[in-house]
Amino acid sequence: MPIYTRTGDKGQTSLFNKTRVPKFHVRVEAYGTVDELNSVIGVVLSSKYKVLSIKKELVRIQSDLLDIGSRLANPDPKYSILNTQYFPRRVKEFEDFIDEMTAQMPVLKNFILPGGGKTGAVLQFARTVSRRAERRVVELANRESIDSNIIMYMNRLSDLLFTMSRFVNFKEKQKETIWFKK
Repeated sequence: MPIYTRTGDKGQTSLFNKTRVPKFHVRVEAYGTVDELNSVIGVVLSSKYKVLSIKKELVRIQSDLLDIGSRLANPDPKYSILNTQYFPRRVKEFEDFIDEMTAQMPVLKNFILPGGGKTGAVLQFARTVSRRAERRVVELANRESIDSNIIMYMNRLSDLLFTMSRFVNFKEKQKETIWFKK
């Protein structure tokens, strides 16, 4: 079976329940941005870094994001292929991991500019894509019914990615640039 269908050649796409919508539909924007985030995390995973606990967590996050994208692509909760009731547990795991990494680093007293080493910088990029994905999901939630656990997950994910960036830079002895207001 070919990957192309030609059904989107006129600017329409199908949701999971076969409903046709414009490719710029808020639901398509939401799951498309989640997919984009998943790809950025794939770039992070392709880099050579030494923090195995982060790598393992990022692989789990990629699976979570595929689940979220599937849920967002399906406007009918009755036929959803995902039960998001495990997301509160994942959010708690994120918080515990954030606390664990933060306890090992110097206290952050200033804003920092995205950067440091390559892996840290790409994690910061993932953080910004995560924030955009969260905004798209919230926009969808303001128009249609979606599971609030997805919003909670997306909100905490960007905090985790920020902390991962700092932690990787810390472990790899990459200097973070402090932002100074002019």
